[in-house]
Amino acid sequence: MTDHSAIEAATRRLQAALDGLESAVEAKLEAIARSGTLADQLHMLETDRAKLAADLDHASARSKSLETTNREVAQRLDAAMDSIRSVISVQSG
Repeated sequence: MTDHSAIEAATRRLQAALDGLESAVEAKLEAIARSGTLADQLHMLETDRAKLAADLDHASARSKSLETTNREVAQRLDAAMDSIRSVISVQSG
């Protein structure tokens, strides 16, 4: 092998190594970009989950309040119906 062909062979090996290194760097940068995107998505999901949990807590409190109000109204209606029945009973008798 001549010096010229040895240099050409070394140059080809060096170029192949540089191409491989460039590919590895590109793959690593893409992986970093994807992990950044995943981290952003995870953060957004955590924020959404926290908002949904707060909304659920608010809805649960509202539901309990409505149930309490409903029971109070039902008791008042029962008392009013009992009063009406008493008045009708007295007038009928």
